[in-house]
Amino acid sequence: MGVVVTDAEVTLADVLSLRLAIDQPLEDGTELVLRHRTTGVERDVRIGTSGARAREATLAVSLAPLRLTAGRWDAYLRSGDTRSRLRSVDPGFSLDHLDAYALCKRTLAYRSYRTRNGYLALKISDAEPVADVRAIWFREGRFEVTGLLAYTGLEDDDSRHEAVLTLDRRPTSSRVSATATVQGVRFHAAVSLVDVLAADPEESGMWEPALEVEGVPTPLPLGARLDDVDGKRRRLHYPSARVDGVLIRPCYTADDELRIEVGG
Repeated sequence: MGVVVTDAEVTLADVLSLRLAIDQPLEDGTELVLRHRTTGVERDVRIGTSGARAREATLAVSLAPLRLTAGRWDAYLRSGDTRSRLRSVDPGFSLDHLDAYALCKRTLAYRSYRTRNGYLALKISDAEPVADVRAIWFREGRFEVTGLLAYTGLEDDDSRHEAVLTLDRRPTSSRVSATATVQGVRFHAAVSLVDVLAADPEESGMWEPALEVEGVPTPLPLGARLDDVDGKRRRLHYPSARVDGVLIRPCYTADDELRIEVGG
């Protein structure tokens, strides 16, 4: 059975939409099998139907009823005793689609993608509200950041929301805050680096930025998840700044959350 995915997308309704190039009709009883890469747990959906010979087929599989958990799920086709991984030629990435998908309030985020070896897989992650970072820079003695509010349910319109950027130094309970601008789901915030140093002059370490937004019940951590870059802590390196001889630089945690490192 020669089957290749030519187009794969998880729609805004969390439906896995696939277009397949096939060399023969899918047999009755053919199943799409999703296997969790870490635990080995499997979920299957019957997709095969009888019909005339065709070169293409389309599938739509609702993901929510499958009770998939966070992690990576590999896709297989199973027909009788035959089972094979589902090949894909679709890279499965669109930043515009990810932005639109993140406007809805969700508990899980589903994303289809092509593995390095050319197979279809799903990446599922918890979808707690977050301030997704798009740009960071130091200028005129300030740390500035822009981005998109994800999974909050706010409308992408021209309405303005009162907001505050906070930086917290957990071990010492030190905090710095500054007014932020939020229009629809787009945000811009800046804070004085001199104020950061003055808030905890004897300590070096990590500061945790968050955005408090009118209409959102909990503070939003700043992170970067709406892209295809894994391992940002190793791969993304931003220019640093020196203030009164102290080195300050942005960095990411293993969970892709933003931190501001002072000293070190």
